[in-house]
Amino acid sequence: MGQARFYYRDAHAPRPNRPNHIGTSVLIEYGGKVLMEHRRDSDTWAVIGGGLWTGETLAACAVREVAEETGIVLDETELSFYKIYDDPSRIASYPDGNVLRVITVVYKVRLDDMPKLSCSNESKELRFFTREELSGLRIADTHIPIIEDCLR
Repeated sequence: MGQARFYYRDAHAPRPNRPNHIGTSVLIEYGGKVLMEHRRDSDTWAVIGGGLWTGETLAACAVREVAEETGIVLDETELSFYKIYDDPSRIASYPDGNVLRVITVVYKVRLDDMPKLSCSNESKELRFFTREELSGLRIADTHIPIIEDCLR
């Protein structure tokens, strides 16, 4: 099976063939570094997050995705709203043929203690990066604007 592909401001991106995908991501900071996941489906690095379930709040989605992908258990009250990314050029294309416009609500959380990380089967690796190290990573294109804003 092929890999997922992500697009941002790419004139060659495929046109969406499914409804918009709404999800959350969480910029998890510890010791001045940001947690990223090395995705299995695209061999790129991305901010922790995922898709919103029917009937789920955005904050609940963020907490669930963080727990599923990292093992970190958060409370919704620990999340700080960061920004909504709704640029129509943020497109995800999956091996099953689904092509989606991605709308992401991003939260931030700062951890006081180094967490014990538990990698899900969606990830190859979880690692904290300095802002300087982030600029050298191969980032999933749909996460590029999130990281660019984080680096400012």
